[in-house]
Amino acid sequence: MMSILVAEILGTMLLILLGNGVVANVVLNGTKGNNSGWIVITTGWALAVFVGVIVAGPYSGAHLNPAVTVALATAGKLSWDLVPEYIAGEMIGAMLGALLVWIFYKDHFKSTEDEGGKLACFSTGPAIKNTFSNLISEIIGTFVLVFVIFYLAGPSLDILGDVDARAIIGLGSIGAVPVAFLVWVIGLSLGGTTGYAINPARDLGPRIMHAILPVKGGSDWGYAWIPVVGPIIGAVIAALLYVTLV
Repeated sequence: MMSILVAEILGTMLLILLGNGVVANVVLNGTKGNNSGWIVITTGWALAVFVGVIVAGPYSGAHLNPAVTVALATAGKLSWDLVPEYIAGEMIGAMLGALLVWIFYKDHFKSTEDEGGKLACFSTGPAIKNTFSNLISEIIGTFVLVFVIFYLAGPSLDILGDVDARAIIGLGSIGAVPVAFLVWVIGLSLGGTTGYAINPARDLGPRIMHAILPVKGGSDWGYAWIPVVGPIIGAVIAALLYVTLV
């Protein structure tokens, strides 16, 4: 029953439930964690990654991120035939996770007037709107994520020969704790400009749910392409550089 698709759905769902959940806890009115700050958000996201990797790692490698999936395929570590299944799981899981956040914090969404704050509980947005700078932020942040993942995973990426074995390559290959620390430092150091989406599914899936659910305010579709395109570009650059160097 625990196929790549199911594992990615469950892992990404937990990632978004806990990651966007901590944002809701900090941003929405009347919560116990209201206004507790950026350190709480970045720590919550790091631990959310830990949980998602723990669940999905043994079955799919716990990509939980289309940028990671595309990077592994670009580097020849994952069959391109498996990419649609991974991305489908990641998108479905992200949408389900966002739905659960809305259900969990429904009363607090109702008591919050700030439409931007409510959108932040679903998707990312820039601190200062500048298309080029925002795109560069997402490219660099995702580059760091993927490039370090390649080096943390090390030789394990190169000893698996068949497609079925390659299917387990991912964040789970380097262990849940190291990747959680990696996401934590990216959030602390590089998250201040755009909220460090560094994951197309993490942003697009919840943004779609924001548009569907009865949450007041626009979904900022004019910005939505940046946290999708930026991470893919950053991931591909990281994969190509790794292959060139190694």
